[in-house]
Amino acid sequence: MLYTPITFRNVTLKNRWVMSPMCMYSCENGLANDFHFVHYGSRAQGGTGLLMVEATGVEPRGRITNHCMGIWNNEQAEKLQKIVEFVHKNSESKIGIQLAHAGRKGSTWNNIQIPLEEGWETVAPSPIPYHPTERIPHVLTVEEIKKQVQNFKQAARRAVNAGFDVIEIHAAHGYLVHQFLSPLSNIRTDEYGGSFENRIRFLLEIVDAVNEELNENIALFVRISGTEYAENGWDIESSTALAKILKNHGVDLVDVSSGGNIHGAKISVFDGYQVPLSSQVRNEAEVKTGAVGLIKTANQAEEILQSGDADLIFVAREILRNPYLAVQGSFEMNEEAFFPHQYLRAKIST
Repeated sequence: MLYTPITFRNVTLKNRWVMSPMCMYSCENGLANDFHFVHYGSRAQGGTGLLMVEATGVEPRGRITNHCMGIWNNEQAEKLQKIVEFVHKNSESKIGIQLAHAGRKGSTWNNIQIPLEEGWETVAPSPIPYHPTERIPHVLTVEEIKKQVQNFKQAARRAVNAGFDVIEIHAAHGYLVHQFLSPLSNIRTDEYGGSFENRIRFLLEIVDAVNEELNENIALFVRISGTEYAENGWDIESSTALAKILKNHGVDLVDVSSGGNIHGAKISVFDGYQVPLSSQVRNEAEVKTGAVGLIKTANQAEEILQSGDADLIFVAREILRNPYLAVQGSFEMNEEAFFPHQYLRAKIST
């Protein structure tokens, strides 16, 4: 299964390998540069079915750090378009982008909040900082929430014009959308807080607004934290209920990660530790899912797929170590994956 195609709308991935979105902290003014061109281009040469560009801020305050990527203006989109065009021309990979807003977890460096004069005032659904030592974030008004929805919509429009094949909305890891989902970070008493239906409203409005910018040639994914590992917090049952609703709102795949919203949460980490979350969402909500979290080998990935735990395999650290993970896995499993014609003399080891 790992090397069989899969289609979302009219977007067909050649295999089930996905490079997970990973921040590179290498931008100035949110602009992609030569590093990003090489970084993403090299993974495309490695046969990866889908490349996900890192969390990309929909407004300046949406970045995690001063050096995170952005797509709140056309210059940023034009820089990204060059990467998209290279990937399309020189590989069989599809390429997506993760649209994000850091919310209360923004204005940081090395996981430490930087001074206001060097950073910016963070925003959140409620006046609760991620860490008690951090500044209290600005509480978004209803009007400001509506503006954030439009920021995601406009970012999606720029991404579509840049030629991306997949748009992913980042609703995980304790960033702004996740902050709205969780009853531990969202204590609002208006239509965006309180009940489950109210807490998911912001995400659904973003999904609907982004979908207005898409067509059948661009797929829509949403990344969630399956659980935040905290009592009375966002959990796998909430994630499964959300996934059923996302499916009805035109979301093509739920990318299931975990954690990130509660400082000091205890997480037991081991190879494939988040796969059960993907499995439960996939099988109870009857949606396509992506599994992520210390997946390191083609055999491990194949087992996840064969077991019905996921439809795509998102790989992070391992693909940083080895840009050619997908094509090397195809050698091991006697399968076919894209291999650059310039490198054909090295396809068969002698």
